[in-house]
Amino acid sequence: MMLGAVTYNVLKDWDLETVITRLEEAGFEAVELRTTHKHGVEPTLTVDERAKVRARFERSKVRLLSFGTTCEFHSIDEAVRRKNVADGKAFIDLAHDTGAWGVKVRPNGFPKEVTREQTVQNIGTCLRELGEYGAGKGVEIWLEVHGSQTQVPPVCAAIMRATKHESVGLCWNSNPTDVVDGSVKQSFELLKPWIKSCHINDLVNEKYPWRELFTLLRQAKFERYTLMEVAESKEPERFLRYYRALWKELNRG
Repeated sequence: MMLGAVTYNVLKDWDLETVITRLEEAGFEAVELRTTHKHGVEPTLTVDERAKVRARFERSKVRLLSFGTTCEFHSIDEAVRRKNVADGKAFIDLAHDTGAWGVKVRPNGFPKEVTREQTVQNIGTCLRELGEYGAGKGVEIWLEVHGSQTQVPPVCAAIMRATKHESVGLCWNSNPTDVVDGSVKQSFELLKPWIKSCHINDLVNEKYPWRELFTLLRQAKFERYTLMEVAESKEPERFLRYYRALWKELNRG
């Protein structure tokens, strides 16, 4: 299990060179570049620009792990869903060209006009198409456990069962709704078959059982990345070092 960071929010105002050098200095091993942030690595990059991004990461100790998109597939409007699928494919192409492992997408609610079951099927259909496209490019699709209604673990499990594609999995998001009677074990066991990435946030939040989560990840032989996703800091370089120290303590066997 390794430590990385999402550019949302501590890193959001840093250009790509700053992101890489400061993560290296703080001992972070990977980064998920969220769309619209100052790093500027977006599907609009040219072939040459993509090659330069790939080469820069290959020279660094930091892995370009994934792209954090805002693609979502719950709309009742098929044209909107198709647009989000097209955007997802553009990010898959970007991931392939720059050497990233995954593309993060998200569910974001249940429209009132249709049943929840229909929305789950709509999301699953879109994810399956992206999974098929990504498989041909060597890129995985990671559905973030996200949204006030859709972040509930049984909902994400239902979406995964509707998707049925080995290149599509979940990004655990460390939400309050994971916790049942002070424990995340029930939620973790439910979603464990599909977890391919993991967002972690405020490691000093005593309402979330961090040590239990880290233990469950180790027991599941999760040999991927836990990604810091936290609020902005007035001292970001110092915060990164502090965060890594907390992570190392929680990750002790």
